[in-house]
Amino acid sequence: EVQLVESGGGLVQPGGSLRLSCAASGFTFSRYAMSWVRQPPGMGLEWVSGINSGGGTTSYADSVKGRFTISRDNAKNTLYLQMNNLKPEDTAVYYCIQGTNPYRGQGTQVTVSS
Repeated sequence: EVQLVESGGGLVQPGGSLRLSCAASGFTFSRYAMSWVRQPPGMGLEWVSGINSGGGTTSYADSVKGRFTISRDNAKNTLYLQMNNLKPEDTAVYYCIQGTNPYRGQGTQVTVSS
């Protein structure tokens, strides 16, 4: 059974940083591309970033390019999202996604506010 547990969210001021983690289990993590998506308050899901199975190829939404960095540690079955220079519009619940699997964990709340 696929399990994805996100953590690392919180309240941060504009310009601040957070590092999100996603602990994966129930599947062979190193064989799957992974993504981060987010859901702002009252809005639909938005794709944020993706990384291939080996970690050598990454991609980003234009809205986060240059500020966010996705990475993974296949030995620890963990996906990361380093978020710098956070903006109020980054406020959302963040989820990690396995490949094209629609399953989502509980997510982690990120709130950017002064």
